[in-house]
Amino acid sequence: MTLPTNTPGITRRLASMLYESLLLTAVLFIAGFIFTTIFHSPLSPILRFVFQIYLLLVMAFYFIGYWMHGGQTLPMKTWHLRIVCTDGQPLSLKQACLRFLLATIGVGLGFGILWALFDREHLFWHDRMAGTKVVISNE
Repeated sequence: MTLPTNTPGITRRLASMLYESLLLTAVLFIAGFIFTTIFHSPLSPILRFVFQIYLLLVMAFYFIGYWMHGGQTLPMKTWHLRIVCTDGQPLSLKQACLRFLLATIGVGLGFGILWALFDREHLFWHDRMAGTKVVISNE
């Protein structure tokens, strides 16, 4: 099956994800530094849970914010990728939140990316379930 001309290959999307992971590590490192600067004591079990939720929220604001404003993070701009609805329209807040939640689950457990190998349009699991797709950006 051939892909539509505006659909990037899996390799291109994975390369963007690798770059994204490096950038996200830096963002989370800075967020973690801010958190530990505020809470000087060793992390109690409750504070550790709060820290994990805080980092998850930082990631959510990072991704959802970029997806809602232009459909691209910096790595996606570098690789000329954009996230849109399956009809080509920009994501709604609901879709962006759903995509983030599903991507966290699917990528975290590993099957979300493997899904693309078997999907008829080579979409990742979270894109298929959220009604979104990654396309090649003309910018």
